[in-house]
Amino acid sequence: MIRRLSRRAALAGTAALPAVTFLPGVSRAQSTWKPAQGARIVVPAAPGGTTDIVARLIAAHMQQAWGQSCVVDNKSGAGGVIGSTEVVKSAPDGLTALMGNIGPQSIAYSLYRNLPYTPASFIPVSNAITAPNVLVVHPSVPAKTVPEFVAWLKAQNGKVSYASSGTGQSPHLSGAWFLQLTGTKAEHVPYRGAAPALNDLIAGVTQFFFDNLTSSIEFIRAGKLRALGLTSAQPNPLTPDVLPICDTMPELKPFDVSTWFGVFLPAKTPRPIVDAWNAEMKTWLSDPKTLERFKAMAGFPAYGTPEEFDKFVNAQIALWKGVIDKEGLKLDVN
Repeated sequence: MIRRLSRRAALAGTAALPAVTFLPGVSRAQSTWKPAQGARIVVPAAPGGTTDIVARLIAAHMQQAWGQSCVVDNKSGAGGVIGSTEVVKSAPDGLTALMGNIGPQSIAYSLYRNLPYTPASFIPVSNAITAPNVLVVHPSVPAKTVPEFVAWLKAQNGKVSYASSGTGQSPHLSGAWFLQLTGTKAEHVPYRGAAPALNDLIAGVTQFFFDNLTSSIEFIRAGKLRALGLTSAQPNPLTPDVLPICDTMPELKPFDVSTWFGVFLPAKTPRPIVDAWNAEMKTWLSDPKTLERFKAMAGFPAYGTPEEFDKFVNAQIALWKGVIDKEGLKLDVN
């Protein structure tokens, strides 16, 4: 499952490099590649969630930097697998990128029996943002703390439901792992992204959701949802009163999840193109306006070189394989 020689995969296919002039003596980090036409960033989720929000921020930067249109193309479904597969089938010419995330780019490899792509199908460009998930409940749920919530779940005995942004996404696995650690039951209701899941939670269709803090923070602030705990082991400065879940009960001590969102290109994309995308990611993630926006979203910038991001993704694949195998979770892509 661990990917190797991804650098070689990134270098493969340079003979197919689109017609573009590279200045002599220019290093990879200074790649002068720019798209000769409009590009797109595929978002494997519905509009409105964290994946979509971050992709639109990146697209706006790329459009300004390259002087070409850069649009966001939402391809939701199957926990991010449909959108990811769309990018795998795209030409490796730098005109189609994936706004990947923890679900389809790490969890899915162990969760699904018939996944139509492998880790080698992508070249990691750079991570963009990391953030915890947060356990949010509808105001009708009487619990104010995680122990009270666990007691309430046990009393309900499986008669309540929890939302997720898609089967196999980190909100789904966060919820499943939480229920298994606490010995409680609830029905899983997957949605095509965080936005529709949040809409139904606010409407009371479902009772709780392990959402990305970045997409639920405004609803928490507005009092439309109640936050009970963070999935990460570290507290977040934007929610100082919300404790890490692992600190609330002994049985939840192992519970530690942070979600992430990063850019990928199709396998065999020439290295100069990969470096051009990476260089613009670095510029964008260093911009004070980006840092301020991330702060408001309760997230942290996470730039890395392609090699660093590749190593990170491999570690995430291994981590979730251990969790999923231990819990005996296996699904089919429908």
